[in-house]
Formats: sequence, structure tokens, C-alpha cells
Amino acid sequence: MTPNDRIPRLDRDRLYLADGGLETTMMYREGIELPEFAAFVLLNDQRRREALRRYYCSYIQIARQHGLAFTLDTPTWRANPDWGEKLGYSRPRLAEVNRAAVGFADGIRAEHEAPRTPIAVCGTIGPRGDGYHPAGVMSAQEADAYHAWQIAIFRDVGTDMVSAFTLTYADEAIGIVRAAATLRVPVSISFTVETDGRLPSGQSLGEAIEQVDAATDGASAYFMINCAHPVHFADELERGGAWMARLGGIRANASTKSHAELDQSPTLDSGDPTDLGAQYKRIKPRTASVRVIGGCCGTDTRHITSICENWLH
Repeated sequence: MTPNDRIPRLDRDRLYLADGGLETTMMYREGIELPEFAAFVLLNDQRRREALRRYYCSYIQIARQHGLAFTLDTPTWRANPDWGEKLGYSRPRLAEVNRAAVGFADGIRAEHEAPRTPIAVCGTIGPRGDGYHPAGVMSAQEADAYHAWQIAIFRDVGTDMVSAFTLTYADEAIGIVRAAATLRVPVSISFTVETDGRLPSGQSLGEAIEQVDAATDGASAYFMINCAHPVHFADELERGGAWMARLGGIRANASTKSHAELDQSPTLDSGDPTDLGAQYKRIKPRTASVRVIGGCCGTDTRHITSICENWLH
């Protein structure tokens, strides 16, 4: 199977499942400390690697049960130079982490991919700064130069595509798309929103997507929403617009709390898996172009199973 056959595309009907809340699962359910919320440290020893393997395989099993494809997003959301420096990783060591993450994902794919369940290995990148607060805003040119380093590593090891998650403002997304286009790597862009359905920057979701497409000649494969509960962005979907045709994925939080509330919470809010699935079913009629469904913070296999059952029936 070629990479082009594996990756999600808006012009195909195949539905892809994504995983849940990797970091929250490891911290609150597996009891594994993740400094700076960095999941790539799980690759450092065999016990944690096995926990990570079990995590991904549990979601692949759900995908196979429902006849869905799967996007295996590498645990590299924090594996960029700024966060790596905070964790004491040199550039060469961090580059090796990114390569190792793709190799780890490739191994899981080799073991579990099936004709009805193709697996796309997606090199995951995150924002340069905090995923909730757009401090230290970059220009699109600065973001291009910054993120090209990690994207080039993913390209060189044959990653199927790059997936950028939890972006808070349009210029960083523009830079990521431009870097990926220059390096000839397919890329998806996922924005997060606050409880009012707007990006942390204050821009509406639709305006941000339209701005990125206008600045990049529509070079991204598709856009997504992640790290927010459906009740936070349902009204934005209801208002709609031409940008809705570019919305290819949703990975919602389990909790209805705001980002600020989640930041201050000492415990995990897992929400209601049954209700989360029902929320996905409510928004489905407005999201005809969505090809990727999954979860984000606080979600686990219970939530993803509920999402699948509600989306498919």
C-alpha cells in the first residue's frame, strides 16, 4: 500500500479513527510522569515503550472492529526545539527522538495493518509555545523557518504525512503549511478553540481556516479541530460557511471545562463517554467532509468506542 493510499483525503469516503488523549492517559491512568506534557519521553525505556504500544494497539483494535482506517499520530507533539531545550535535549538528540518515534510507529503498523484497516503514520507536531495561550506569536515566515526542521526529519524517514495539532493562531499554521509544501510533505492543520468557539487568538475558526488557505493556495490536505469539547464549537459549525468543506477531522476533549479550568485542575476530568459520543452524532450532519474522528485530552477507549458507535449508526 502506498502512502497516498493510506492518508486521509477529503475526496474519498474512507473514515479514519484516531486515538484518544495520549498524554492524559499516560499520566492519570498509567501513572507515568510526563515532564512538560511531553509524550516522547515514553520512548526512553522498555517499560514505557510497552505502555505506549499497548495504548496505540487498543485503538487500532477498535478501528478493526468497526472496519475503519487508522491514523497513528507519533508521540512527538512536544518534540520541537524549544520544548526539547526545556527538557534538556540537544538538537541532535531531539532529531533522533523524532526518527525513533516514526520507527516505533512503523513497527506497530507492520504488525497490525490489515486490508480493511490501513494505517497512516503521521508525524505529529505541536505549537512552538503553549497549546492554550498564544504567547510569543510568530510571523508566518518565522513559523516556516522554525517548524521546517522537524518536518524535514519526518520527510527523511518516510512519514506518510505531518499532522499539526492544537494551534492557536493562523500565522503559525500558515508557516507550517508553507514548510510542508516546500518539503513536499502532506500536512493537516488542527486548531483548538475556547468555549466561545473562537481560537485563543480571538479569531473565529472559519476566518482562520480561510486565512491559511488564502495564504498557502489551499496547500494543506485538510483542517481539524482538537482539544475542545463539541459544545464549544457546535455553534460555529451551525453557522457554517465555505470553510466547512475543508474540515476533515475532529478530536474533541472529554471535558466541557475551559482550557484555563483544565490547566488548574489537579485531577482528570473524563466527562461522560456516552454523552461525548452523542455530541459527535449531533454535529455529524454539519460535518459531511470529516474523514478523521478521535479524541483528545481526557478521552480513552471508552470515549472512542462511543464516538465510533454514534458516528456509524
